[in-house]
Amino acid sequence: MTSPEPAESRTQTRTQGRTQGRSTQTATLAEIAREAGVSAPTVSKVLNGRADVAPATRTRVEELLRAHGYRRRRAEATRSPLIDLVFHELESAWAMEVIRGVENVARDAGLSVVLSESAGRLTPGRTWADQVAARRPHGVVLVLSGLDESQRALLTSRSIPFVVMDPAGDPGADVPSIGATNWQGGLAATRHLVELGHRRIGAISGPSRMICSRARIDGYRAALETAGLPVDPGLIMTGDFHHEAGYRQGLELLRRDDRPTAVFAGNDLQALGLYEAARELGLRIPEDVSVVGFDDLPVARWVGPPLTTVRQPLTEMAETAAKLVLDLGREGGTPAATRVELATSLVVRTSTAAPSAG
Repeated sequence: MTSPEPAESRTQTRTQGRTQGRSTQTATLAEIAREAGVSAPTVSKVLNGRADVAPATRTRVEELLRAHGYRRRRAEATRSPLIDLVFHELESAWAMEVIRGVENVARDAGLSVVLSESAGRLTPGRTWADQVAARRPHGVVLVLSGLDESQRALLTSRSIPFVVMDPAGDPGADVPSIGATNWQGGLAATRHLVELGHRRIGAISGPSRMICSRARIDGYRAALETAGLPVDPGLIMTGDFHHEAGYRQGLELLRRDDRPTAVFAGNDLQALGLYEAARELGLRIPEDVSVVGFDDLPVARWVGPPLTTVRQPLTEMAETAAKLVLDLGREGGTPAATRVELATSLVVRTSTAAPSAG
């Protein structure tokens, strides 16, 4: 008869393979409690996000859970009928498209959606992670946000799956994410303007810390370079994806003596700000300046003139993220892909035209 495997070996074997979505168990609650010098019910309280645990004890237990790669078995994890949806900012029509997509999937699954905002931070605060642990949702979808190592470990130890939609930076190889072809979109927007005959094409980027913003501007540069046109750094302005930035940076671009005849505005909200700047300066769209946005929000069809833009399938991206997080939460769930990019497409309306002969 084979002798029992030593406890140290069992722990080492179970520690291997910590990828999200697998049912991995590294140490029992009793073992972690013994190492922390507390009772097993205390460890259980920490796992369940209970408030009646001393901060120092909570920190010690969390560190041990993380060190052991502890993951609660899904069969043991009682879930609330919820999906947590976390935005870094909620103040835009862009957010409504995402909410609609997650709601569509949640409704079909008999779940509700809990909204959170991280007040412009790209990582939610610690109290948010504790609240999620206490709620025990089916999963978490983070939009333009991410998690630090301790937050990821906290959710993983509770078997709460998470997916990042449109990640602000590189989420990491083991973090499921849903994005769009931002580089291709920036390329298509700028190529459209080049094909119309524009040679001085300005751009308003989003925040440089966001990977989607950098990708769109890289696509813009690639289109100019492919056409043999110079990339003028003076025609590239930095915005923040809000209307006010489009207005402010638009004024600066359009007041130049050698102003551009066309502008890739980075997103639809900045394009609307650029519309306002052009009106204030007495310039007509598209006769005096052509404008291309990015997102294809509903308002893009309503403005005058209707906005040429790059369609980012926001609702479909949100639906894909919500379906993925539910798949990851199912026992034995093995999604076909955990890094997905959905295609963007150019939507030509009447805010772009050939540059005037004058």
